[in-house]
Amino acid sequence: MKLQFKKQPFQLDAVSAIADLFQGQAKQTGIRYMADPGRQKSDEVDLVLDAYRNAPIQLDQEAIRRNVHAVQTRFGLRPSESLSVDMVAGRPAYNFSIEMETGTGKTYTYIRTIMELNKRFGWLKFVIVVPSVAIREGVLKSLEIMKTHFQDEYGKQPRYFVYDSSRLGDLDSFANSSDLQIMVINSQAFNTKGKVANRIHEEQESFRWRRPIDVLAAMNPIMIIDEPQSVEGKQTKERLKDFKPLFTLRYSATHKEKYDMVYRLDAMDAYNQKLVKKIAVKAIEQAGATGTQGYLYLQEIIPQKIGAPKAKIEFEV
Repeated sequence: MKLQFKKQPFQLDAVSAIADLFQGQAKQTGIRYMADPGRQKSDEVDLVLDAYRNAPIQLDQEAIRRNVHAVQTRFGLRPSESLSVDMVAGRPAYNFSIEMETGTGKTYTYIRTIMELNKRFGWLKFVIVVPSVAIREGVLKSLEIMKTHFQDEYGKQPRYFVYDSSRLGDLDSFANSSDLQIMVINSQAFNTKGKVANRIHEEQESFRWRRPIDVLAAMNPIMIIDEPQSVEGKQTKERLKDFKPLFTLRYSATHKEKYDMVYRLDAMDAYNQKLVKKIAVKAIEQAGATGTQGYLYLQEIIPQKIGAPKAKIEFEV
């Protein structure tokens, strides 16, 4: 049985929100470079040293800022006063947040975003960071069942694998390939204490005495963080910089820390568009609403000794 995927306008909006941030970037299908060969053994003569990294962002920060403001205005979000930028290897690495309510197809959206970024700009190397094995398996299942769909939509499908410290040869294939590539990695593989997490930062004999993190960083990967509130602690934020990402996209329904928000489909929007069946409310708190659906909240009705009662309301412009 072949699954049929319906094009949902709100998902396509979220995809275009990211792709349009780089309007004006020329398409370049990967930069070829010489991969680190490590310490080769004398009998190793067939090593493939040609590798491909993501092309750099050609736009300056002012152009990116204008694009960010245009996208935020289009979707009714308050324009960022300044961009969330980390300096990585002497260049800016941007951070963007995308809020999507649970059950609205967040995984499909960011996989389709990968396809769109590859189509428009030629970027090849992507890393998806997940907080747990359960979510990792869900992402892998999505990649599997959606590959035919994306083949039909884009004329290609991504190659993907799970980072495993005992199978570091997969990293060479990731680096050497000029095809669209996705690596899925658990956050525990690089941000917890112990031998498993340390292996990505240590020279490995089985990996020709190279550090896996250096091989990954050389590709300037685009990072996608699934459920960042469950991934990013103080230590993890520093560890993520070791990947030297071109830029980072964070997808969640409940962001703990928001960077430059470029798309929001919150619980109220999802309910009004009949994307979720109901909302269960324990307590009412309004924060960061877009107001695109005419939101108005009655806080209190105040009886008056004389005349009609007064109402205390809350709204956001």
